[in-house]
Amino acid sequence: MSAPTGRVTIKDVAARAGVSKGAVSLAFNHKPGVSHATRDRIFRAAQELGWAPDARARSLSGTRVDTVGLAICRPARLLGLEPWYMEFVSGIESVLATRSCSLLLHLVRDLPEEIALQRRWWQARQIGGSLLVDFRTDDPRVPALGALGLPAVAVGHPSLTGDFTSVWTDDAGATAEAVRYLAALGHRRIARVGGPAGLGHSAIRAAAFDATMRELGLTGGLQVATGFEDEEGARATRSLVLRPDRPTAILYDNDIMAVAGAAVAAETGLRVPHDLSLLAWDDSQLCRLTHPALSAMSHDVHGFGADVARTLFALLDGEEAESHPVPTPSLTPRGSTGPPTGG
Repeated sequence: MSAPTGRVTIKDVAARAGVSKGAVSLAFNHKPGVSHATRDRIFRAAQELGWAPDARARSLSGTRVDTVGLAICRPARLLGLEPWYMEFVSGIESVLATRSCSLLLHLVRDLPEEIALQRRWWQARQIGGSLLVDFRTDDPRVPALGALGLPAVAVGHPSLTGDFTSVWTDDAGATAEAVRYLAALGHRRIARVGGPAGLGHSAIRAAAFDATMRELGLTGGLQVATGFEDEEGARATRSLVLRPDRPTAILYDNDIMAVAGAAVAAETGLRVPHDLSLLAWDDSQLCRLTHPALSAMSHDVHGFGADVARTLFALLDGEEAESHPVPTPSLTPRGSTGPPTGG
């Protein structure tokens, strides 16, 4: 017998095991009335169909599981270091707490693993809906999870998220503001250290960076795509500042890489901001603790997470849940940016 393509039910488990729905209920509630052999057959059928035992009570009663799923494709070490995700999750939790709802957070290695995980969660009724993050160009989750009928809110620009309700930041607008600010200070050789090229928001920022540099008549724009970790940010910075035509300003895609960039500047004898201006995306405590304090593109990440969670509950409650942007990140100048004076 082939596995059901939709959401697995008690009827599917009973059919696979060759028993009645009542027998499945008895087995999962550990009540007498079924033999050990039959009980084992029922549990085996449930496992084959992805009907998870830890969701059995709610599955049998047909009630919605008060749990929201969030899978993140990031190394555990990086997730623990990155302030953005910590603030984002805290915003989600602030809304879930008011609904007596829990967050089921899982780290995955790649998108196929996430698709399989989301499918298992949904078919086994472990979640009522999901939050989808870190969209790629032509993201395979869009067709795969859309076909499941999974209620989900996508955190990403609508150009990346298909038919899912989406909530996003204006990455293009914020990137343009950052480049214009640096140009207004007098910088002509501006570089960007970006996240992985496959990420949709990285591609949007990269295109906006190039377009704004052209608009301003600046030809010295350099971009390096890398990971979000400090070592990768340091390596990318080192490759830029050791060039004969080194940039006088660098825009980073997150705060961790910008802090690493400041360390590289000190290591190579460059004064910040006299010889090199540094501007971080995602303002955080890290930016304020660095000396000099890092200029940053600031936005309310906690509020962003709360907005995303409220949008998902509106979708689950059958209300009108429209795709919408959150406020665009705004520039917060600090001591790490200034006019170029070192050549």
